[in-house]
Parts: sequence; C-alpha cells; structure tokens
Amino acid sequence: MDIKDYIASGILEAYALDDLPQEERAAVETMLDKHPELREELNAIEEGLEALAMETAIAPPSGLKDNLFAALDKEHTQEVEETQPETKVIPLAPKKSYLWNYVAAASISIALVSSFMAQDFYSRWKQSQAAYADVINSNELLANQNNKVNRLLDQKEKDFAVLANPDFGRVDMASVIEGQSFAASVYWNKKTEEAYLSIQNLSNLTEEQQFQLWAIVDGKPVSMGVFDLEKDVLTKMSSIANAGMFAVTIEPRGGSVNPTMDAMQVAGEVG
Repeated sequence: MDIKDYIASGILEAYALDDLPQEERAAVETMLDKHPELREELNAIEEGLEALAMETAIAPPSGLKDNLFAALDKEHTQEVEETQPETKVIPLAPKKSYLWNYVAAASISIALVSSFMAQDFYSRWKQSQAAYADVINSNELLANQNNKVNRLLDQKEKDFAVLANPDFGRVDMASVIEGQSFAASVYWNKKTEEAYLSIQNLSNLTEEQQFQLWAIVDGKPVSMGVFDLEKDVLTKMSSIANAGMFAVTIEPRGGSVNPTMDAMQVAGEVG
C-alpha cells in the first residue's frame, strides 16, 4: 500500500478522533507499528487538533481574573471570621470560571465537525477504491475478450489461406456407421505434404477419449495425431505423403499405436 495514499485517505484523522470501528482501529494500529512515518503523522494530527481547539477557544469575559481573586480573598476572610463564634458570617458564593467550559465546548464542536469530515472522506475513499477495482476488472475482461476475438480472426485468416490455396485438395470422409451422419474432411497438399482437418459432425466423447486421424499408406495405417471435437476451424495435423485414404477412430486419450477398427467413425479415399 502506498503510504502517501494511506495518509491522504483521512483514516488517521478518524483514528485520532476515535471514530473507527474496533476492527479498523486494529488495522490502523498494525500499520502504525509497521510504518514509523505513520506514527509521526498521527502525532502531528493530534497536535494539530489540540492547537486548533486552543485557537478557536472563546476568550473569557474581561475582568474574570480580578473577580476570581476577589472571590478567593472573600472566601479567605470568611474562613477567618468563622473562627470567631460571635461574628455572623454571610457566605459568598464563589464565582465560577468559564474559561475551560468555553475551551471544552469549542473542542467538542471541532471534534464533531472533524469527525464528520474524516468519516465522509474515508467513506468516499472506500467507494472510489471499489469503483477503481470495478474499472480494472472491466478492463481486464475487455482485454481478454479482445484477445479472444483477435485469436479467432487470426485462425480464420489462416483457414481461408488454406481453403483458397488450389494446391490443397479436399478429401471427404463419410460415416462408416449405418444410420449416423458423421462427417469430416481433410485438406491435403500433396506437394508440401501438409494436412488440415475440418470436422462437420462426430460423436461426443468422454474425458478419457480422443479422436485420432489415420492415413492409409501402402495399405498400412499411419497416425496423423489426436484431436478433440472442435468445429468451424481447421486443425493442423501431421504431414503425410502418399496417402490413399483417411479415417478417424475413437481411441484412449493420448492415442494408440494401431487404430481401433470397431471404433472407426468416418473414412474417405483420396480421389
């Protein structure tokens, strides 16, 4: 946490005025122990509040000092006279000093106003912190969405380059299971031996399963890699030469050395 921002938040003023809940007071005290500069700032705040109270104190009425000493002299005279039984004593009520009453009243008023201002500032600071966090989260969400869109556009651009390249021939693979509409295609460049897979419709798999693409070369199956079900994009597979047929089987996750023939989904010959 930035110490300057912490001081500017007004929480030290609220602490000095004893206007914080116990939990927040404990947190402030922890910060005071860790950061000596905060303790110095708190001392300065307390000294400032005391000085402000004295500066704004109402001056006592003129002549109060003389009246006070006169009352004390009379009180002393009364005590002397009380030692003489025959003398009638008329007690005089001592006059009260209002100096500290004025100071106390001014201090309380200042404390109340300062407490309200500190609490209001602290509340606004907490609200601004929450709003700032919301803005950060929104920006991160927009950035993630923007990155996702950019990746999708890049993928579509690459896919279009393959589809528009006349060197890539399309090999359609139809369902080998009667009654099913499974379908997929391989875009294969015989010159560069590159191959891309396009899925139209295949079975839904469990987490322990994956699809595996095979090429039949000279009558033998050659693995071109495993893949998950992802439609509307071209998936780059392993390069292959001299393929006469392509097929897709369902295998354990990670693939198999040899195809599981009874788990074949689609197959198609190279034209």
